Amino acid sequence: MSKKNTNKQNLDRHPMLEQLSQLWRNKTAVAGLIIIVIFILVAIFAPYISPHDPIETALYDQLKPPVWYEGGTTKNLLGTDDLGRDILSRLIYGARISLLVSVISVSLAFFFGTLIGAISGYKKGWIDNIVMRIMDIILSFPYILLAIVIVAYLGPNLKNAMIAIGITYIPRFARIVRGSVLEECEKDYVTAARAIGANEFRIIFIAILPNCLGPLIVQTTLNFASAILDAAALSFLGLGAQPPTPEWGAMIAQSRSLILRASWVMTLPGLAILFAVLGFNLLGDGLRDALDPRMRD
Repeated sequence: MSKKNTNKQNLDRHPMLEQLSQLWRNKTAVAGLIIIVIFILVAIFAPYISPHDPIETALYDQLKPPVWYEGGTTKNLLGTDDLGRDILSRLIYGARISLLVSVISVSLAFFFGTLIGAISGYKKGWIDNIVMRIMDIILSFPYILLAIVIVAYLGPNLKNAMIAIGITYIPRFARIVRGSVLEECEKDYVTAARAIGANEFRIIFIAILPNCLGPLIVQTTLNFASAILDAAALSFLGLGAQPPTPEWGAMIAQSRSLILRASWVMTLPGLAILFAVLGFNLLGDGLRDALDPRMRD
């Protein structure tokens, strides 16, 4: 009797609870989530936990080593750069900038990519062909090269870098949504919605799109990691954040000549990028396993 009750409880369990349980059992995904939460908390509370002003210079404190090096002090736990700016403070504020760039650029790509993919997949025919050929043309360019061209045209600053990254990510979302919408359009609930006279807006955005959220969530999480990396690359090339903005890629670019005599100035921002990207990638892989029934145990 107890076995029957257990089976019934398992059948009655909400799919979302099962997915959350699957995600929680994935240790790498939990590790990625912890890393992301730490970066988010650091970004939110940056003014309160930063020991110094991130752009304040102190020429008498140039290139102080981290506290674990000989000559390091607790005043500057991670040392200072060639202008005497506290590296820890710049890394903390850099988390705020990197996360902001990733959220805005991915949100831009998510909105327009989802809109384009949904309409293209639902309408089919010549609209689908034209839209998808445009997406194919964009995808034919190396995305970082396309982002460089866009920023070079708009002007080198952080806002334009976010726009450029968002534009290059639109085809990724459009193709995923289009494929999901094409699959959903063949199902009975869409046919029933058409039969009762529901308008196209309601069918696409109320009925179909909520059933396409699984792959979209995974793609969004993984694109957060890509956006952090791409923003750092653009800033490294001088096309993103401009000095003295404490952005990780810009910090690496400004300190590349110091790699032999003050390696920590360049290494620490690189490690910040590594862990932020790693956190989103681990969480994205865990979400894929939890949301894809074929990946479950």
